[in-house]
Amino acid sequence: MSGPAYRRERIPVRGGALRAGVWGERGPLVVAAHGITSSHLAWTLLGPDLGRDHRFVAVDLRGRGGSRDLPEPYGMAAHADDLAAVIEHYGGGPALLAGHSMGGFVVAETARRHRDLVGRLVLVDGGAPLPLPVGAGTVREAIERTVGPIVARLERTFATREEGRDLWRAHPAFAEWTGACAAYADYDLVDLGDRFEAACRMEAALADAPEVYALPGAVPEPLPVPAVFLRAARGMLDEPDLPLYSPGRATEWLPGVAESTVEGVNHYTITLSPRGSAAVATAVRALAHRPAGFRTAGRVSSAAPVMKKT
Repeated sequence: MSGPAYRRERIPVRGGALRAGVWGERGPLVVAAHGITSSHLAWTLLGPDLGRDHRFVAVDLRGRGGSRDLPEPYGMAAHADDLAAVIEHYGGGPALLAGHSMGGFVVAETARRHRDLVGRLVLVDGGAPLPLPVGAGTVREAIERTVGPIVARLERTFATREEGRDLWRAHPAFAEWTGACAAYADYDLVDLGDRFEAACRMEAALADAPEVYALPGAVPEPLPVPAVFLRAARGMLDEPDLPLYSPGRATEWLPGVAESTVEGVNHYTITLSPRGSAAVATAVRALAHRPAGFRTAGRVSSAAPVMKKT
């Protein structure tokens, strides 16, 4: 990875210490949260880019990665309090927060619970309530139908790291396999001595999952700070016609959010590909310099990942 040096740090939180990857020494603080079974290496391409002119801090959420042994409870409120501790640790707010997938819900909740610490939000294919999959009778069935083999790996063990990599390589969303994908897959595994297992704990994923769906009684709720929503044009399995978020869903559930589409990427490669990470970096830099109360909309091209203002 080029750009500023990458280092791993520990931040005191309830019950222990949260693991974070950090790029950059100075500049505006950006704190990033990953998806439901993911880790801070979901941001492994974005960190070196933004770290040139920001202090970019990407965390492993409680129950995942290097934070897997932090105790319950999980849930968006617990994760939001952890992110508040991270912001305070690095000098206080207002910070810009970026959240991918479930991380979008985490950063939105952080803005609601800790308004004085949060200035802006970049939601990356996440943060607006999802419809329950057709036929899903339980939350576990819902997440299995949404993320499929990615959640099934949480109950598997692997004889070698290569076997763990093979699971990710076989996933349609990772057809364009890169060094960033390999680093992400390797970090996902915990060495138990005679075998490897996924770093994310199943109980953490199951505890957090209900808060990402539009369950009965859920209503649209504006965000308390300026925010943009970047929608991946392709789906969880790289489907061109089945994105995780249909156009307009984010603005329906998060009134006032500025929704744009990143072309040529799926739910995973919106952060783990050069074109996706470039679009996110462009959105972060644009949002950091926008006056309060702005609105943008449009489409973000994979060839020219820029926000188009209306």
